[in-house]
Amino acid sequence: MSCVDEATVARAASRLAEAAATRRPCRPLRDLIDADDVRTAYRIQTHFNAVRIARGATVVGRKIGATSEAVQRQLGVGQPDFGVLFSDMAFEHRCEIPITQLLQPRAEAEIAFLLAADLADGPLDDTQCRRAVGTAVAALEIVDSRIADWDISFADTVADNASSGVFILGEEHRTLDELEPAEVTMRMEIDGEVVSTGTGAACLGDPLHALSWLARTARDFGDPLRAGQVILSGALGPMRPVRPGVVVDVYIHGLGHVSASFS
Repeated sequence: MSCVDEATVARAASRLAEAAATRRPCRPLRDLIDADDVRTAYRIQTHFNAVRIARGATVVGRKIGATSEAVQRQLGVGQPDFGVLFSDMAFEHRCEIPITQLLQPRAEAEIAFLLAADLADGPLDDTQCRRAVGTAVAALEIVDSRIADWDISFADTVADNASSGVFILGEEHRTLDELEPAEVTMRMEIDGEVVSTGTGAACLGDPLHALSWLARTARDFGDPLRAGQVILSGALGPMRPVRPGVVVDVYIHGLGHVSASFS
């Protein structure tokens, strides 16, 4: 059980909220919490996200972070985490995203699951999670960090809503009778140049494993996954930085194409 007091949790959340509001990255939280204090980091995340909710954003789903070995190596972490997806983070396929909405954006390609049933009771294993998925769709997540220079520990990224930025969903939906998530292949391009490749198996061995992990973890935290939510299951390959003016295209075999540009 974490012994960090509420005042420290609030101070850490305020640091992140100020960075988000001013678009100026802040220093890491390691002066306030231990780098591996995950329980306190999730408490900070809850406080940080409450600011967004107070400003009118609504919860539309969850994201799983650090699911691929490539991304874990990039971030220097060794386990997955999760964050909350809000309505103001969602953009449409082929949209133009204002780069000023982001601080230090990086793109990664994922499979998103749209839930048709709650994941609140039962074993929450792969079989149950498969039945709960309505459709799968190609997704482009733009991860971001309020921590300067991505100088993050695991606790930093957890507290920072799993380094969430924005996300874009493709338009081709497939049921899991039509698609095996672990078997897909992915290609991501920036301005037509291939910058990342991967497979479904890169996501904890199978994106359904990631969904099952999230379902159990979310229930343990007292906020189970619900029907209608979007679940970003995690990167299928390395993430890459984006800059103003570029176009990012993701192609996932069986799920088609999703694209975004940056103003």
